Parts: sequence; C-alpha cells; structure tokens
Amino acid sequence: MRLVVVTGMSGAGKTIALKMLEDMGFYCVDNLPISLLEPFVQLAVRPGASDKVALGIDIRSGQELPQLQHVLEDWKANGIPYQILFLDAKDETLVKRYKETRRSHPLAGRGRLDGGIRQEREKLEFLKEDADYIIDTSQLLTRELRQELEKIFLNNQDYENLYITVLSFGFKYGIPTDADLVFDVRFLPNPYYVDSLRQHTGEEAEVQAYVRQGGTADAFLLKLYDLMEFLIPNYVLEGKNQLVIAVGCTGGRHRSVTIANALYQYLSNHEEFGLKIEHRDISR
Repeated sequence: MRLVVVTGMSGAGKTIALKMLEDMGFYCVDNLPISLLEPFVQLAVRPGASDKVALGIDIRSGQELPQLQHVLEDWKANGIPYQILFLDAKDETLVKRYKETRRSHPLAGRGRLDGGIRQEREKLEFLKEDADYIIDTSQLLTRELRQELEKIFLNNQDYENLYITVLSFGFKYGIPTDADLVFDVRFLPNPYYVDSLRQHTGEEAEVQAYVRQGGTADAFLLKLYDLMEFLIPNYVLEGKNQLVIAVGCTGGRHRSVTIANALYQYLSNHEEFGLKIEHRDISR
C-alpha cells in the first residue's frame, strides 16, 4: 500500500492536490481527526483495501496536531510505510491568495494575516523537516502542479523537491524580484538594430541564428550549462525547492529569449526536477 500524508501551508494548494491524487486512483480522506488515524490506517492496510491512500492533515487539526508526530513514529516502528507531501508557498503569495478569496486564516483570528501564517509555519515545521516531497506552488499553474504530482505518484520518477523556472526579461522593465540567478546577455548581437528582425522574437529561428552568430553565444551557453551542473545538485542538497533563473537583455524580446530557450532545452534532459519557462517581456 502507498500511504501519503498531504500537508502544508493553508492556501498552498492541498485541497487541489488531494483532488488530483483522487483522479490518480488514491482513496483520499481530508481533515481526519488525529485520534482516528491509527484505526483508519489499520483498516486501510488490510487485504482487499485500497492500495493507494492519501490523508489530508494540516493546521485544522488544532491542538491535536502535535500528536501526529507520535503517530508517525509509531508507523515507522510498526513498519507501516508512508510518505509526506508538503505543499508550500512564499508568504507574499499566501497573503495574496487569501486576499483574493477573502477567506480568513485559521490562526489569524482578529490579528493580521501574516501573523497567522508565521504561527502556522512554526507548527508545521516538524512535518516539513520530515517531508519526502516539498512542492512550492508560488509560481505554479494548476496544470503544472498536476504534472509534478504525476511525476511522483504515477511515473515514480526521482524527485529532488526542486522546481526551476527559466525566465527571460528586459532590463528596461526591471529585474524580476523573485530571481535567484540573473544573467545579463546584452553583450550578444542585438537583432533590434536589424529592420527585418526587430518585430520578431527569440522564439524564431532567424532571430536565434543572428544572436548565435560568431560563436559567442554558444561559448557562453557551454559555460552556463557547466555552471548549472554544479549549482543545481548543491541547491538540492541545501534544501532549496524553488529556483528562478533569469536571463535578461535590453527589451526582453530577442537575446534573452534565445538564451533562455536554449537553457530550458538543455535542462529538460534532466527529469529529477520540475521545469518551466516564461518570457516575461516578449510581448512588450
């Protein structure tokens, strides 16, 4: 039997994740009292029961939540295999989501929202530390979250709790505030000054060929690939679960798009982390 504890921050997407797991054939139970977990699992492991079970457990368990740590220890001692899926998001993302839905945070009471989020992080820390999978949904679309869950629970691929966003942008519109790594490619040939290419983008072969003429871009890319091979495994070891690699040129339409696409294509050969690409300023 595969037993998954689905937990994480309120507003990070646990309910959506449970629905997706249900679509994948899991028998899902949400917000079961901690005191009922032991008898429920004993029933679930009996022959003929469901071979895939997902339990939604979070801050709604209230004062019972600390008991969960003892339950998990008992499962380990008794040889009941389980995995923890922890859904997380940045504080500013959680605040934005709560404001959009106009819902109140379970721990905020009459206080400020950020205070409730802070308390929740503290109370769930023991689960995050023991989590097998941590997915940061701050930058994920619903379909991208489904893709990540399918990798883990349908395809059984290795998953290192890291989701990478390759992002092209234009410096004239500002550096992305969530960028972890920023690469400036304004030293490359600029198609903007070629009338026949100005209105085109780095998504097109003619622009890519112009940017990569002379071999400078290819030499840069080889060094960039080598840097990624060094950095990414170390980010995984450090426990980082969201990495934004930003590639910038002046306007964000030609050079940065070309290089970002090449980097994305290279990283797509790796299946141990999630990956997506965005072109922030390509339409400006």
